[in-house]
Amino acid sequence: MPKMKTKSGAAKRFRATGSGRIRRGKAGKQHIMVGKSANRLRKLKKNSMVDKSDEKRIKRLIPYAF
Repeated sequence: MPKMKTKSGAAKRFRATGSGRIRRGKAGKQHIMVGKSANRLRKLKKNSMVDKSDEKRIKRLIPYAF
């Protein structure tokens, strides 16, 4: 059976946790920081989890992360 290919775009954006959930970065921290409050920017630093409803789809994109 041939190997499955990992989608390189997804591999850069998502990472698997030890428990098997998928971690993702938060949107909105690339540019135009001046208009955002320090409190909002600090919250954007932290990673977030992918929603349960999207997990199956993303796991298909990165088959060897699990």
